[in-house]
Amino acid sequence: MQEKVEMLCKEIEEKISNITNLKDLTDLKAEYMGKKGIITELQSGIKDAVDKKEYGMQVNTVRTTFNEKYENKLKELQEEELNRKLESEKIDVTLPSKRIRQGSKHPMTRIQEELEDLFVSMGYDVYDGPEIETDENCFQKLNLPIGHPARDAQDTFYLENEYENYLLRSQTSTGQVRVMEANVEKGPIRVVCPGKVYRRDDDATHSHQFMQMEGLVIDENVSMADLKGTLETFCKKLLGEKTDVRFRPSFFPFTEPSVEVDATCFKCGGKGCPLCKQTGWIEVLGAGMVHPDVLKMSGYDPEKYQGFAFGTGLDRFAMFRFGITDIRTIYGNDVRFLNQFTKGDEHNETK
Repeated sequence: MQEKVEMLCKEIEEKISNITNLKDLTDLKAEYMGKKGIITELQSGIKDAVDKKEYGMQVNTVRTTFNEKYENKLKELQEEELNRKLESEKIDVTLPSKRIRQGSKHPMTRIQEELEDLFVSMGYDVYDGPEIETDENCFQKLNLPIGHPARDAQDTFYLENEYENYLLRSQTSTGQVRVMEANVEKGPIRVVCPGKVYRRDDDATHSHQFMQMEGLVIDENVSMADLKGTLETFCKKLLGEKTDVRFRPSFFPFTEPSVEVDATCFKCGGKGCPLCKQTGWIEVLGAGMVHPDVLKMSGYDPEKYQGFAFGTGLDRFAMFRFGITDIRTIYGNDVRFLNQFTKGDEHNETK
């Protein structure tokens, strides 16, 4: 047995030393250590050996020899393979690199995030409602019953028959309805609802799809003074601290009293220019005190709670902020248009 072991060890050493690739080394391992391999068969013969201890020691010597030679050869071949790859795939670090095109946040994303941050800092929650709504949530629970003439200004896209099934929401006020109804305790609310809305418009200043943000506050002893202070803070933070705000009486079915809110033209500072049509003012949003009927329809007691609501188009603020003259440009996904905002990011990163 001793003589056979020495011959096997010598044979293993010679065969492994002559191998030049990983495939042949793997095949050799199967030949010696596989299910029907030479060393495996030797190991299975222990049960028939006269001196099992001595026989086992001899088999173990062969197995140890093979494993040591195999591991050394494996490491050697792997290093050679790696060196070949490094040599054939080496990179000339002196060559100029390819410029990676950097993306940029869309202007609408910028405005939305900026407004969300502002209102969250003022204690508001952000609610993102569904874009497909019922006629009841979009109109009826906002005090616009079927046949109300104010619906004409918000003509939207119905999925089937008008008044009967679902539609694409024409205003994010639907989020206010859902928040009020979800508040089962009927306690105070302070929330903003940003998102896409849809109307049958399509020209330089109107789009069939655009972005709105609605705000809703409900609590005891809420007044127009609270609304005015909120909107003045909102306009000054977004358009500049020198911005003045004025309120004009208006009409919205879901608020009473209602106001249109104007801000001094950011371009001329209120002096008058073509942008503001020489008036010095630009209309930025609509607002008012929540109508008692709207509170009732969502389960609130108008004798105990009052509230105010406001809504603005985010697209309009994006056009003001970035000097965009055609709203359709915002949704055209033209890379030349979007690249202008990438440059702004690069400028901010170098500050």
